[in-house]
Amino acid sequence: MIGGRVDKDQRASDALDKADLREAYERGRRDERAGRRRHPLLMTVTFLLALVGVVLLAMAAVQGSFMRAGGVVDRQLNVAADRAQPAVNEAASTAGQSLRDAGAAARARADKVG
Repeated sequence: MIGGRVDKDQRASDALDKADLREAYERGRRDERAGRRRHPLLMTVTFLLALVGVVLLAMAAVQGSFMRAGGVVDRQLNVAADRAQPAVNEAASTAGQSLRDAGAAARARADKVG
C-alpha cells in the first residue's frame, strides 16, 4: 500500500529480520575472532622488533645515513657487552658455587640417612 501504514505482520517480520541479522553478525564476529587468535609472546616479540625498527629509522634520520646510524648502534652494543661481561661471569660463578654447595648438602643428608 502506498502512503499507508505498515501492518503489524510487516513490522514483526522486520523485527525478526533485524534480530536474525544481528545474531548472524555476532556469530560471524566470534568465528573470525576465533580464527585469528594471537599468541601473546609472539605479539610482544613482534612489537619489540617493530620498536627497534622505528628507533633505527630515527637514528638514521638523525645521523644522516644508515651507515653512520649502524656505527653508532655497533659502538653502543660493544659498550653494553663490555659492561655486561663481568656481571655475567660473576653470576655464572655464583650459580656454579650454589650448585656445588647444594650438591654437597644433598650428599651430606644422604650419608646421614643411609
